[in-house]
Amino acid sequence: MAAPRYKTLVDALASDIRAGRLAAGTRLPTHRGLAAREGIAVVTATRVYAELEAMGLVSREQGRGTFVRDIAVPAGHGIDLQVVATDAVDLNFNYPSLPGQADLLRQALRGLAGSGDLDSLLSYQPHRGRPQDRASIARHLRRRGLSPDPDQILVVNGAQHGLAVTVMATLGAGDVVAVDALTYPGFKVLAEAFRLDLEPIPVTPDGPDLDALAQVCARRPVRAIYTMPTLHNPLGRVMPADERTRLIEIARRHGSLLIEDASYAYLAEDPPPPLAATAPDVTVHVTGLSKNLATGLRVGFVVAPAHRVPALERAVRATIWNTPALTTAIACGWLDDGTVDHLEARKRDDAKARQAIARQELAGLPLVGHPSSYFVWLPLPDDARADRLTATLARRHISVSTAEPFTTTTHTPQALRLALGSTDLDRLRTTLRTVRRVAVEDAYS
Repeated sequence: MAAPRYKTLVDALASDIRAGRLAAGTRLPTHRGLAAREGIAVVTATRVYAELEAMGLVSREQGRGTFVRDIAVPAGHGIDLQVVATDAVDLNFNYPSLPGQADLLRQALRGLAGSGDLDSLLSYQPHRGRPQDRASIARHLRRRGLSPDPDQILVVNGAQHGLAVTVMATLGAGDVVAVDALTYPGFKVLAEAFRLDLEPIPVTPDGPDLDALAQVCARRPVRAIYTMPTLHNPLGRVMPADERTRLIEIARRHGSLLIEDASYAYLAEDPPPPLAATAPDVTVHVTGLSKNLATGLRVGFVVAPAHRVPALERAVRATIWNTPALTTAIACGWLDDGTVDHLEARKRDDAKARQAIARQELAGLPLVGHPSSYFVWLPLPDDARADRLTATLARRHISVSTAEPFTTTTHTPQALRLALGSTDLDRLRTTLRTVRRVAVEDAYS
């Protein structure tokens, strides 16, 4: 049986793109233009482009058209952790580390080896963590402006796992969740896995457009609002106190749960209180130790309203049973002895130094970012092609992310997100110099 006409056309266009006969960045005919050229219906042309987009071969941009993607940039780039060549510089993912952290781990392991409760670390732990561990976390969070009851804390396997169990315990397939138009890619992955309906909210210099959010909540049954009020990823913004108050009012008025992601919040000095401090009854607060200690530690915390704790605990049990006792013991020891506070202070200084380098080496470009964050956002001109720029940098052994992983709207802005925390300062400086040169030649010329 012959393949349907549209399938034959999809195959032919896909072959031309993969073979390079249709170069990256080529603007394809409009839907009507393709229909007229191929003698097919407009709805069929739309189906052709939809299939090519699902294959990762083209991108549709509202008001601009359909473009051939640069397939040298792997699918999932910026969301999935890609293998980076040993001679490449990773400006895609952040895994900030400081000298001496390995020695801290050796000392902690020696301390555990000499402790008297090693046997307990070989057994199953309570699903939400041992009482003494949750007490350590509560003391730590008080220094962040929270005052949680240890019984409302759950120990999880990193902040991403904390977000996953929150979604599992509080939301269902088809539920509407309001998110920023640019947001953390890990939450997009969860939304896809759990079939959530993401409603994008435009972003402003202070955070989400709260007028737009209020309109959405009045129009649709928004079950939850996912937000990063302190050190937004990727924009680095800190929401002012009055905006936080209004966000809480909107959530209360419409019965929406606030999911507060504070993974990078430790980098901001003297921010307004967390949402969970002002509205603990409607907020699930998620954070962890990956960014301020080490990405391999995988210990995180969830602070939740008391009535939600049982469902969250069941979600922990269903996914990992309990966070590994060994890593939890190390993490809580570092919380108690001041190691975490010390490393956070050093990393704030480190992030400031990296931001200063970025501002110097990328001077004149329209950077967006916080002065003590580990990333910057680089908007590109509307006629630029971020995927082509990303591929050019990849050929120079530099890995960066486009805006696509962070975008929740149908229109993806042309921009780059540069992670600054995964290479030494000298190499960061020379790498950003190359980024600037390529960006100016390719996008700003």
